[in-house]
Amino acid sequence: MRHPPSFRVRRALVALLTAALAALAPFTVAVPAQAAPAPSPSRAAAAPSSAAAASGAGYWHTDGRRLLDAQNQPVRMAGINWFGFETSNYVAHGLWSRDYKSMIDQMKTLGYNTIRLPYSDDIFKGTQPNGISYANGLNADLQGLNSLQVMDKIVDYAGSVGLKVVLDRHRPDSSAQSALWYTSAVPETTWIADLKALAARYQGDTAVIGIDLHNEPHDPACWGCGDTSTDWRLAAERAGNAVLSVNPSLLIFVEGVQTVNGQSTWWGGNLAGAATAPVRLNVANRLVYSAHDYATSVAQQPWFSDPSFPANMPAVWDKYWGYLFKQNIAPVWIGEFGTTLQSTVDQKWLAALVDYLRPTSTYGADSFNWTFWSWNPNSGDTGGILKDDWQTVDTVKDGYLASIKAPGFSGGGGGGGGDTTAPSTPTGLAVTGTTASSVSLSWKASTDDTGVTGYDVYRGTTKAGQATGTSFTDTGLTAATRYDYTVRAHDAAGNTSPASASVSATTAGTGGGSSGCTATYKVSSDWGSGFNADITVTNTGSSATRSWQVTWEWTGNQTVSGMWNASYSQVGRAVTASNADHNGAIAPGASTGFGFSAAPGGAGSPVLSCRAG
Repeated sequence: MRHPPSFRVRRALVALLTAALAALAPFTVAVPAQAAPAPSPSRAAAAPSSAAAASGAGYWHTDGRRLLDAQNQPVRMAGINWFGFETSNYVAHGLWSRDYKSMIDQMKTLGYNTIRLPYSDDIFKGTQPNGISYANGLNADLQGLNSLQVMDKIVDYAGSVGLKVVLDRHRPDSSAQSALWYTSAVPETTWIADLKALAARYQGDTAVIGIDLHNEPHDPACWGCGDTSTDWRLAAERAGNAVLSVNPSLLIFVEGVQTVNGQSTWWGGNLAGAATAPVRLNVANRLVYSAHDYATSVAQQPWFSDPSFPANMPAVWDKYWGYLFKQNIAPVWIGEFGTTLQSTVDQKWLAALVDYLRPTSTYGADSFNWTFWSWNPNSGDTGGILKDDWQTVDTVKDGYLASIKAPGFSGGGGGGGGDTTAPSTPTGLAVTGTTASSVSLSWKASTDDTGVTGYDVYRGTTKAGQATGTSFTDTGLTAATRYDYTVRAHDAAGNTSPASASVSATTAGTGGGSSGCTATYKVSSDWGSGFNADITVTNTGSSATRSWQVTWEWTGNQTVSGMWNASYSQVGRAVTASNADHNGAIAPGASTGFGFSAAPGGAGSPVLSCRAG
């Protein structure tokens, strides 16, 4: 199959429009070039002072299908693409709206531990970035820097807060993606010289763990055909070994091609040829294979219309790249995957792919590595984790990735010293009000060295909910019943405080009339690796309900990934769903409903319990 190139054209057009708009906006024009000091010959971060460095420390290497850090601890890359350096802005996008440190902090807070940073060879020409705002103190330390020097700043700050960086040679120049790794304007000699320059520039800086040699080779690129002008496998060996001659500690990321033996898939997504023609590097344990995979918002593919979709997808992924992991040949990194999530097909695709990539809670770092496309909202065929305001998180899209996110790494360029200090214990927990179906609580704020990001409220041993402030109302409770509560604080690094002192509260009586409810369960769609279900709640009492709560326990290992028209919590197999603000009141004999997505599929029908207040 010939891969439709339109999605890369759309991506390029969006980037060009963005660049044009940025250039027109007065506040996004970069300060004229000034003399800026060149980076020192070695940008090495300080070495860790303790031999017992935190996970992710130092440079990484491979062991079969696993990635290991400098202390031989297994690690999982679970990150995000932040593009822009490869466009005519010559810098990561979004800096016309926000400070770069704020963006990186938000990535970390959301649980991404790696940034894939695309660039083009234009940035080696002393290009001056455009589309950066310096208003109100934004990006103040980027003024007067060229593109490479801005990249230095992004790498340095990412490393200081515990994120790793993979540099991605995305395009030969800022105009468009190329099928081969060279063009008439940017020959192979330039490509390799620039790769070596990057390896030298970040020598000793262990925030940069590797280089993705070229983005999405595609037809006429071949794998193992022996023609040095088109054989991507041979070119990757030449470039990879050149990089390792400068810095033998870097990982070398090699993408696939489009077509192997007449079988085609996404650009850069076909690694079937590596089975018989593997990439050979001069330094052992440095090779990581990389694939890209997309949904219908990018382009249609035959497997999306297969009657068995999405159950057919694991076999497709096995064929093109998954076998490398499953046969313990090498680590596999899904360098790009994304979707607008607008179609049901795309939703099923993403749920199936996330399941295939192996949940961290089950497999830990013995999993596929990944960086989602993209952080940016201005990717025309996928959108991003951020919405168009460059601030708001698309929580639905981000939520799909929750099960495959992984712990962060140590700060300071991978040299240890990450945040391991838990917030102080919340104090002053008190009951501020009760009704027949709710308890309201408040407490005093905790303190933390890097800032408290929220609180977890527990009803007994069950997590009742979360709060970003110092108050919370627990709803959907039973009248005239005692409940015990504690609160824990947590920070952006995932550190959690000890539990607060416990308080007790007893809900009020029902106040006349009787209330009760029943709940019925129906699976609306099941695609094997996940499913959607609807629950109908009916008031069986003689008075209107104020609130309701439905509980059940899975017979398998299903996990709810999202719910609409209700809030929920899940602890182990037990799920508690409580009414939303708009549907807690149900007249006698009337009904309301809510729905949810969960994975894996095949859940059957659990026994539901309904409680009205």
